Amino acid sequence: MLHIAICEDEPYMASKLEQLLTAYLDQRALEAQIQCYPHGEALWAARTTVDLLLMDIKLPGQEGTEVVAGLRSLGLDCPVVFITAYPQYVFQAFDLDAVHYLLKPVEADRLFPALDKAFQRLLQAGCPALWLPQGAGGHKLLCKDILYGEALGHQVTIHTLEGIYPYPGTLDALQAALPAHFFRCHKSYLVNLHAVTGKEAGVAHVVGGGKVLVARRRQRALGEKLLESCQGGDRI
Repeated sequence: MLHIAICEDEPYMASKLEQLLTAYLDQRALEAQIQCYPHGEALWAARTTVDLLLMDIKLPGQEGTEVVAGLRSLGLDCPVVFITAYPQYVFQAFDLDAVHYLLKPVEADRLFPALDKAFQRLLQAGCPALWLPQGAGGHKLLCKDILYGEALGHQVTIHTLEGIYPYPGTLDALQAALPAHFFRCHKSYLVNLHAVTGKEAGVAHVVGGGKVLVARRRQRALGEKLLESCQGGDRI
């Protein structure tokens, strides 16, 4: 599922943007989670995946352009729509590869075309996915939403923030089907390096509070892979 962040310090404006976004998603038959943040520091602290960012500029603490510049330096390449009352930052915004720059007040007739442009960029970028058969149909699961895979007995399950899905194959087969940032940390666990929030002896913590086991002989390799992931700019 896509994750949309709104960074806006005025409660009324944040609520209005959330309502407009909800109406847009309903109209376009799209699914997404929307989260509001009152300033850039809150967005930093959340350390969550962001697929689309609606960003104010005049915020408590860092200005919106500074927040986006910092996120860009760490590899955030999601579409950004700046929404502000100040026209003088437009060139800074487009230097940060903004999709659009909207002046307040914002209504559907100007926001929706900007969102169309943002979602078109998301579609063009593409996102690896798994197709999981279910009954007579199936379920498309975005790889970025997978936290980890787990093998218990002869059953392999995929864990996400939204739920758990059975995988019709072995953990080896699952690893082969996933991008390179999935790491086999234990004979029974395969973890998404982008979802790891911390580690200790024998355990890695993932987004949402989950834990996976880390084999003793894999602990050093996991640390090295996490460092490579951060230095390579793959995470927020």
